[in-house]
Amino acid sequence: MATFGSLSDRLTQTFSALRTKGKLSPADVDKTVREIRRALLDADVALTVVKDFTATVRERALGDEVSRALNPAQQVVQIVNEELVTILGGQQRRLEFAKNPPTVIMLAGLQGAGKTTLAGKLAKWLKAQGHTPLLVAADLQRPNAVTQLQVVGEQAGAAVFAPEPGNGVGDPVRVAKDAIVHARSRQHDVVIVDTAGRLGVDAELMKQAAGIRTAVDPDEVLFVIDAMIGQDAVSTALAFQEGVDFTGVVLSKLDGDARGGAALSVASVTGRPIMFASTGEGLDDFEPFHPDRMASRILDLGDILSLIEQAQKAFDEEESRAVAEKFATDSFTLEDFLAQMQQLKKMGSIKGMLGMLPGARGMREQLDNFDESELTRTEAIIQSMTLAERRMPKLLNGSRRLRIARGSGTTVTEVNALVNRFEQAAKMMKTVAKGGMPNIPGMQQMGGGGGAASARKAAAKKKGKGASKSGNPAKRAAEAAARAQGGGSTSGALGGGAGFGLGGAGGAGAAGGAEPSAEELAALQKFLGR
Repeated sequence: MATFGSLSDRLTQTFSALRTKGKLSPADVDKTVREIRRALLDADVALTVVKDFTATVRERALGDEVSRALNPAQQVVQIVNEELVTILGGQQRRLEFAKNPPTVIMLAGLQGAGKTTLAGKLAKWLKAQGHTPLLVAADLQRPNAVTQLQVVGEQAGAAVFAPEPGNGVGDPVRVAKDAIVHARSRQHDVVIVDTAGRLGVDAELMKQAAGIRTAVDPDEVLFVIDAMIGQDAVSTALAFQEGVDFTGVVLSKLDGDARGGAALSVASVTGRPIMFASTGEGLDDFEPFHPDRMASRILDLGDILSLIEQAQKAFDEEESRAVAEKFATDSFTLEDFLAQMQQLKKMGSIKGMLGMLPGARGMREQLDNFDESELTRTEAIIQSMTLAERRMPKLLNGSRRLRIARGSGTTVTEVNALVNRFEQAAKMMKTVAKGGMPNIPGMQQMGGGGGAASARKAAAKKKGKGASKSGNPAKRAAEAAARAQGGGSTSGALGGGAGFGLGGAGGAGAAGGAEPSAEELAALQKFLGR
């Protein structure tokens, strides 16, 4: 998440200096704690939270759990991770639903924090959980707030209760009370009340919010706070806690580029858990907040569990099994590839998903340069093909490729590149489906006579001793490898790792016994996002 990017970079840099040390002295610990303190303060984490955090880390880092550890540096990282989880709230806290519906959820916060959009995100998320939410337009102050909630509700597929036009007209307390009666009559099991905000904390805002809370007696009051608000986050949260009180916190705009550390202070200062996080502008950019997973992301340890959960929601299990079978039987087509790519897009931002991988901070430049619109262009190219062309790419002659390029608004070169990438990737996935090791650039070849590298070594040993003098270096290496294994077909010798690591009869992995060119390997790397 971009909001904690600077904090993550600083902490990762601090810990990298520890990895070269076999044993940590008190001076090493003090230096590390100082760097952590500076990183947290620069990220706008509240001073009281920083003091408690660094004191605990220092005490534990100088204790027996580090001095007796086999790898002290890793132990310090583990301590920092555990303490980050603590200041982020410890355990995840879920919504508590009423025994007798409807469950009433009230949203509170300053104007501009993103309450109205978040109401739609929460409604859509609840619908996916099997609930029937009702959105209530109780923000009658901000211009067009009622209209905005109606639009958001329609996008989320949720009903909206808006009896007043807003824009300064109507009583928000009465609207909130009437909404409960309406929800019971229409059998909505969750009511989400969107309340008014102000540019700053004032008595009128608190009076209105407190009046709505008293009228509807909500089961949950969620304080929505802008993750980029800075040091005002703590004072604003304390003011709302005193004036209205809330049961949980929602971080909005967590995809922003501000330091964002102040938002991390809210749970520790108020004692109220962070329950949800809004990670983008789309209604699907919303997720339950897991303190342990967020701490791992900040320390660049990855968040594989969230990545798996996103994949499980986006991909159909039966369809994925069918695709795996197609890989194994060499019947995977561009039509299947299009369907898989469309499912991948449902998971959200590709950059966001790659950022959940361990060590993603080390790929910052590659992630920044990643063009997500490439997926859209690829989709346009495939959709410009006929059904027969998608299922049989061999039909794609020059005139057909020119027609596809014109229809998709791309060039013939881009169409050629896509087809080449698809063919190479399909070969590689077939290898993986059969339990083989693909020949990915930069990876050591495994199995089958040691691969192309071993074949070249064998050719060098045989040089000048009756070895083949083929003009093709790859073919010459294959012939030498075949002789080293006791003779036989030169094409079969390539099955150990040349091409894309495809083993078996006839060297199916290398067309005509030639290794893929540097351009083809570069295309494959681009396709795989390496």
